[in-house]
Amino acid sequence: MDTGPLAEDKNVIADSSIGGESGIYEVDANQEPYEGMLFESEEAAKAFYDEYAKRLGFLTRIVSSRKSERDGSIISRRLACNKEGFNVNSQRRGQVRIRKRESKREGCMAMFLVKREKPGRWVVTKFVRDHNHPLVISSEKGRPTPDEKDRRIRELSSELHRANQHLASCREQLRTFMTYVEEHTECLSRTVEDVVHRIREVESEDQKPSQYS
Repeated sequence: MDTGPLAEDKNVIADSSIGGESGIYEVDANQEPYEGMLFESEEAAKAFYDEYAKRLGFLTRIVSSRKSERDGSIISRRLACNKEGFNVNSQRRGQVRIRKRESKREGCMAMFLVKREKPGRWVVTKFVRDHNHPLVISSEKGRPTPDEKDRRIRELSSELHRANQHLASCREQLRTFMTYVEEHTECLSRTVEDVVHRIREVESEDQKPSQYS
């Protein structure tokens, strides 16, 4: 029976058994998976394979799961490269056609199968290393997380708000300055007219004939 993905466990822990004695330890993140590798849980195995995939440059997905008929618990999980299989759509009459749009799946066979031997003991029963497509290792710094994107959006929004406030302040200052210039210009114009008027009055007085002439 197939089930959906379980929540990822970021702790990568394996179960080491030597001479019948069991011990829990952290798996080396740089270690390559191998058949017979032991984990304390399915979540730990998935977290380990996800880290391995991230390091090599591919994405994973849960292909299938199997449950116990007794209690319904997960007893096996098959993980694979996200390019495993092919995208298909069902048509009428039971026919199948390949999607016209570009498919992200390329029939890759790389996979990682873990089975539960007993509670707290999961074993890798099959591991296929090779991919039929190029692997792309992306830089974490060049690929911001959703939280980093949200933070950057908030920062840019704040900068935009401050810029709008500064622009509004500059407009108000410019409006005040223009009002002052208009008032000053009007005052100067009245002063000039008054001076011209007085000059004309003086000239008019000078042109009048003297009574003593």
